[in-house]
Amino acid sequence: MAYFETLGLVKLFGGLAAVNGVSFDVNEGEICGLIGPNGSGKTTIFNLINGYFPLDKGEIYFNGNKISGLKTHKICREGIGRTFQIVKPLKRMTVLDNVLASAFLRSHTKSEAVELAEKTVSFCGMTSLKDKVAGSLPIASRKRLEITRAMATKPKLLLLDETAAGLNPVELEEAIALIKKIRDSGVTIIIVEHIMKVIMTVSDRVVAINHGMVLAEGTPEEVASHAGVIAAYLGEDYCAAG
Repeated sequence: MAYFETLGLVKLFGGLAAVNGVSFDVNEGEICGLIGPNGSGKTTIFNLINGYFPLDKGEIYFNGNKISGLKTHKICREGIGRTFQIVKPLKRMTVLDNVLASAFLRSHTKSEAVELAEKTVSFCGMTSLKDKVAGSLPIASRKRLEITRAMATKPKLLLLDETAAGLNPVELEEAIALIKKIRDSGVTIIIVEHIMKVIMTVSDRVVAINHGMVLAEGTPEEVASHAGVIAAYLGEDYCAAG
């Protein structure tokens, strides 16, 4: 069995299949990119994985255990962390206190939580901002804080939902470096991203989704040259530029 695996995921909203029979797997230590047009079902798949939405059909397995049907906090305890496309930090709290709130998941005492939070803030390159109020941060720092909070739960598998959206070129390179650093630390990653530079740079494999179904799967180069992916998502201009 694969390290992470989805089997025939189905999610209906008012009779409309937002996710319709999605199956894919991810190997341990891998970065798997999940791409597709807006509304194709990518974020819904994340919400199914971490238990935010209940499945209508299908099963999800992680690290040898069936996790579909578990509550969200139990899935997090199993080792799956995630970020959200729309970042919502605890605005009136400092960066460190935001991370501290997540660190309590793996800590028995406040001192343990503070130590874990400090280490995670340092690992993610936010030490200089740790005493800043989260609501005062620019978008790039808020997105980095979102990743830092997820990392404080000590995930084995991290779901990243459009963490590079809205970043300038310098910030984009910094985000790519952080994603690779997280992978190199031993965390497996599934990333949803529209910025193809990120997907092509960091992904070992890519799964393309359209209309709630898997359209193509393979290396970034294979998926980017797939006729169906070009027609549904990338467009001929991307193919010509590549």
